[in-house]
Amino acid sequence: MYAVLETGGKQYRVAAGDKLEVERLGVEVGQPVTFDRVLLVNRDGQLSVGAPTVSGAKVVADVLEHKRGEKDIIWKMKRRKGYHKKQGHRQELTVVQVKEIQS
Repeated sequence: MYAVLETGGKQYRVAAGDKLEVERLGVEVGQPVTFDRVLLVNRDGQLSVGAPTVSGAKVVADVLEHKRGEKDIIWKMKRRKGYHKKQGHRQELTVVQVKEIQS
């Protein structure tokens, strides 16, 4: 059994027991979090596709930790103008572990 959920503007395919890095959630470490935006649920070959979400479907997960992702370097430059700019970005992430998929 697996599901496709949406959080932080991205879609993730998850099954029970999966660890997942999503954009930062406002939930304390050790607390459960429920994802209501479930777009698809597969129960042993029986597909339930939402329009846009599957009604009554939820994914329950535990928050394991909050962390920051790897640094991305943004480099801007205009040739022959003497303009260049270097900037870094680290995304705030939350690591969750999926407990169950309710449908």
